[in-house]
Amino acid sequence: MSHARQGPSSKRFPRFTAPLPKNSREPEMAFYEHVLISRPDISPAQVESLTEELTDFLKTQGATVGKTEYWGLRNLSYPINKQRKGHYTLLNIDGPAEAIAELERRQRISDDTIRYMTVKVDKLDDEPSPMMGRKGRKD
Repeated sequence: MSHARQGPSSKRFPRFTAPLPKNSREPEMAFYEHVLISRPDISPAQVESLTEELTDFLKTQGATVGKTEYWGLRNLSYPINKQRKGHYTLLNIDGPAEAIAELERRQRISDDTIRYMTVKVDKLDDEPSPMMGRKGRKD
């Protein structure tokens, strides 16, 4: 009595092949809030032009910027690169992840940017942010 091991059956099952993604397909859009802290030694007009440059860049990448807010020159919680103050700006962005990745890459390279943070949100709020309500208060 020989117990020879038999190989797999001769029946072949069809392989599952997922459809390949099309390059012409629209990228998925998501909502982001991007807060930017600029150097304190540049003027508010330069911060505004920096914000306009970022907005124009995002539009070329297929994103839309819903709301921009300039929060002013504010004290930092701790010194960053020997700076104690910074110009704060908020951008509400509806765009693809690739545009946000390129935006963040440009922010890392920029000399005018101290810090930035991008947060993915469920929906964009068109009302003024709570920071705009604090504008009259002293820090």
